[in-house]
Amino acid sequence: MIRFFDLLFSLLGLILLLPFFLIISIAIVIGSRGGIFYIQERVGKNNRNFRLVKFRTMRSGADKQGGLTIGTHDSRITNTGFFLRKYKLDELPQLINVLKGEMSLVGPRPELRKYVNLYSDEQKKVLALSPGITDIASLEYINENEILGASADPEQTYIEQIMPAKLELNKKFIKDPRLGNYFQIIGLTIKKIFR
Repeated sequence: MIRFFDLLFSLLGLILLLPFFLIISIAIVIGSRGGIFYIQERVGKNNRNFRLVKFRTMRSGADKQGGLTIGTHDSRITNTGFFLRKYKLDELPQLINVLKGEMSLVGPRPELRKYVNLYSDEQKKVLALSPGITDIASLEYINENEILGASADPEQTYIEQIMPAKLELNKKFIKDPRLGNYFQIIGLTIKKIFR
């Protein structure tokens, strides 16, 4: 049943948001050199890699300086990128991933392979579900960039504190992936963005 709503909402979303996609694309092109989309390999269901699609928010080649976004004023992020990230608009192209069946609207956020390789056997249970655009952990750690920006060693902070805490939160949805929880998380996400 969740897959049905994923298909319905992703298809409707892509159709209805097409004018906004065009406006955002123009803003990205005007704002900095490089492509419109940023495609990155992430780990999905059953530990399989897939190509996650986002609007590009950083200057071209900025990901070579590290995969984590540090603080709210990371110098690698473009002016347009700051706006897109603030309102989570950079995530909208992931509706394509949802439509293709690589992701769900709700589920554990897909991680980079280098971090998944650090998971314990217990933590790997999150890979039994399709990754999502939003989840409980993303809502709980909506200020993750600020936490990392205040850290002397952001990568270590992510690996030792944030990542395990987020995986622990994701267990709640894994244990009870009902339609009611699905809609509740979507509702909470919309509320957080507009707040």
